[in-house]
Amino acid sequence: LPGRVLELVFSYLELRELRSCALVCKLWHRVLHGDENSEVWRSLAARCLAEEALRTDILCNVPTYKGKVRAFHHAFSTNDCSRNVYIKKNGFTLHRNPIAQSTDGARTKIGFSEGRHAWEVWWEGPLGTVAVIGIATKRAAMQCQGYVALLGSDDQSWGWNLVDNNLLHNGEVNGSFPQCNNAPKYQIGERIRVILDMEDKTLAFERGYEFLGVAFRGLPKVCLYPAVSAVYGNTEVTLVYLGKPLDG
Repeated sequence: LPGRVLELVFSYLELRELRSCALVCKLWHRVLHGDENSEVWRSLAARCLAEEALRTDILCNVPTYKGKVRAFHHAFSTNDCSRNVYIKKNGFTLHRNPIAQSTDGARTKIGFSEGRHAWEVWWEGPLGTVAVIGIATKRAAMQCQGYVALLGSDDQSWGWNLVDNNLLHNGEVNGSFPQCNNAPKYQIGERIRVILDMEDKTLAFERGYEFLGVAFRGLPKVCLYPAVSAVYGNTEVTLVYLGKPLDG
């Protein structure tokens, strides 16, 4: 069939079916992946993404419809988070309920054991006394009593506390970050880009277009998930997966 006909047919399929179609032959693969803004991905994005996610600036740094669909499937998991948080209808934003003496976190739906990956995280409410972004294994706890740096509190997670600019792992402070004099504090709404390199086993951060440096080295060869932990009631945190990081 001609490419335009295939594209029309594919536009009615769901992601799992599209993955199977891409394996049929080179033509089908080219029709599906040659244009990331084709009607196939535009239709799928309209079906699986909330209207709010498409019409606001949540996905402004994800330029293609295929990328937007991918970001949705890498967003926070509604089944892998503290009972004191919920994921808003836009599919990308965590809301922490005002529960006293509790620290609450969330992991994404998909983790990584290979490749290079980047995602953005930003707070849309007060940080409170502790606000941590980073990565965690599936074994890391997503809720605990008190107001603590949950992400980085054991050997299953690594985090950057945006409140005091400390790096945390295995319950210890691994130094300040960024490593410069009078490092600026995080400002509400500021997007932080997290870069996980499973080939070099490193975790790095960017603020805006400024590379802040490598925060953690020697990461284990296990499946690692983007994660956050928060303590402030009604604060909201958004996470958007971007795909492979752009070097330079």
